[in-house]
Amino acid sequence: MAVDVAVSREAGAWADDAEWLCERAALAALAASYDEEEGPAELSVVLADDALVHRLNRDYRGKDKPTNVLSFALTEAEEPELGEDAPVMLGDVILAWETVAREAAEQGKTPSDHMTHLVVHGVLHLLGYDHETDDEAEEMEQLETEVLETLGIADPYAATRSPPGEPNLDEQPPDR
Repeated sequence: MAVDVAVSREAGAWADDAEWLCERAALAALAASYDEEEGPAELSVVLADDALVHRLNRDYRGKDKPTNVLSFALTEAEEPELGEDAPVMLGDVILAWETVAREAAEQGKTPSDHMTHLVVHGVLHLLGYDHETDDEAEEMEQLETEVLETLGIADPYAATRSPPGEPNLDEQPPDR
């Protein structure tokens, strides 16, 4: 797969191997859901802190608070006209260190596993997946779970998943 994943560390106390884990997670999500016929692709993952994510969330989404992950997908209308061999610019995934670390502790997960889940979640948003409806959420969560399984990470939704046929009123998906 011809995909370039650029990972940058802007702020936060991320682990030494965070860049590698982010690239690995992004490539796993793309392997499961990116149509290679679209051609080569590029995306970026930014390791940030709550302050930066708070600003972006306020300025671009109108939500005046930090969140765990933001995804900014580039649409075809936003892409500059490039040659046919130019990569598809998928967008940016931005993570907030303090929120990721706090959520990992609250959920009894390692920060690395939670970060990996959020990168997979964010990349799937770049590819058009969403969780606005129950059906969309179920499809996206299933794909996330499958990707994470390939990386040796347990189903992050297992504890909150309802038995088949019953609504799940407790589940809170990662923010976009």
